[in-house]
Amino acid sequence: MARPRRIVLLRHGESEGNVDDSVYERVPDHALKLTETGRRQATEAGERLRAAFGDERVSIYVSPYRRTHQTLRLLDLDPSRTRVREEPRLREQDWGNWQDREDVRKQMAYRDAYGHFFYRFAQGESGADVYDRVDAFLESLWRSFQDPAHPPNVLLVTHGLTMRLFCMRWLHWNVAEFESLSNPGNGETRVLLLGSDGRYHLDRPFERWCTPKPYGRTG
Repeated sequence: MARPRRIVLLRHGESEGNVDDSVYERVPDHALKLTETGRRQATEAGERLRAAFGDERVSIYVSPYRRTHQTLRLLDLDPSRTRVREEPRLREQDWGNWQDREDVRKQMAYRDAYGHFFYRFAQGESGADVYDRVDAFLESLWRSFQDPAHPPNVLLVTHGLTMRLFCMRWLHWNVAEFESLSNPGNGETRVLLLGSDGRYHLDRPFERWCTPKPYGRTG
């Protein structure tokens, strides 16, 4: 099994929805574009990633949303050293279709009270639903490592919640641990590095906004 040395998770650059939530009433979530700030964030992320990858090959999986595809394009990675696949299982949490701003704000308040992992948006997904599809993707990813010619780097261009849930599944966090963590900023990365002990370690933690309080003894 040719396990990669690093698995990089990248959140897309700032999108129109990150600065104006009224846009969801006019534009589908999947079609939102990057702002100028988001384009700059993606360009700067590309500089860091090109330095990290050097001349090594990279296997890339990108969420099917416009903002993630735009982010990937602005990374300006060498196409001769990359293999790109669109991966729908890495999409953003579904909040329903056309969204009423006030209704979404109300549901987000409900989610804060109920729990981000378990609360399901009306006509949308819960964090647990996203976890399940991330789990299915992870199984596919592990199968790809069986190819002895697998690149030494994997890059996932995705969304903040999806990044946290991917790490939750990979690192076996409990729900309370997940709930205590904040999303990374736009254009930020987290990297799973393969250590000398044969295990992957996160290069830096997610910011914690509260102390986790699990229901039972886990971990």
